[in-house]
Amino acid sequence: MPRFAYVNGRYIDHRRAAVHVEDRGYQLADGVYEVIHLFRGRLVDEDAHLDRLGRSLEELRMSWPISRSALGVAIRELIRRNRYATGLVYIQVTRGVAPRDHKFPIVGRPVLVMTIRPISEFPTEMRENGVAVITIDDLRWARCDIKTVALLPNVLGKQAAAEAGAYEAWMCDGDGFVTEGTSSNAWIVTDEGTLVTRPAGPDILRGITRQAILALAEVQEVPVEERKFTREEALAAREAFLSNSSHFVTPVTSIDDVVIANGKPGSLSVALHKRYMDYMEAMPAALDDTQRKKSLS
Repeated sequence: MPRFAYVNGRYIDHRRAAVHVEDRGYQLADGVYEVIHLFRGRLVDEDAHLDRLGRSLEELRMSWPISRSALGVAIRELIRRNRYATGLVYIQVTRGVAPRDHKFPIVGRPVLVMTIRPISEFPTEMRENGVAVITIDDLRWARCDIKTVALLPNVLGKQAAAEAGAYEAWMCDGDGFVTEGTSSNAWIVTDEGTLVTRPAGPDILRGITRQAILALAEVQEVPVEERKFTREEALAAREAFLSNSSHFVTPVTSIDDVVIANGKPGSLSVALHKRYMDYMEAMPAALDDTQRKKSLS
């Protein structure tokens, strides 16, 4: 269990961290969030995540709770206090505390909450065997590009996957095209070796890991098509995988109990996963030597 959480400028025992009952995030899902992977002491794609946080805030007409530079300092202090080398940094900003009303409060102050939880590195079983996926209808709102805390359709989809013995659920729009997973972006590889993923737009989240994979594919001269693909095309694909900040490139070896290709992680999926691991290893350390020593004292 994480020992410290950050709540509006204070580092608090995680067990006692709390927000007001009339916080608009709690009552109205009026808030946004980001998750940054802390990998072996490195914050992966920190700038890109904070860029997206800023965009989400702007889209919901919310202000930064503290300056971006101060947020970076607070993240590092939270890392130092919790002493984790690998984990997930969760950042949430809500419109604040106000009497319950659908309209924006006339006077309000954003509430900033951050936590860190440790996670294990990429499981060997997932790397060697891949994961199973199911498909479900996409029931979300029309602005999935904003990373809001309103995740009920995602929760229901993830639960459906768990009850089906799968790792993830890929959501499909009304025309049968895959949008994305409940907590991941969706990818396939065609028989010709082309990497395919849905183009960024209001119907999917522009995943930070997704962007990094596209850049890595370009360096490797892997042909890429950002276009829609159907469930049927995914079932017939040479490879499939999903991506997110928790597990990077995760091979998908079955969809709706249909085995993909030979049922083993594909060569491109494996290669991209390795390239992404190297990419993370090249990130700068989150804490300098002085901060690191303090975290061990």
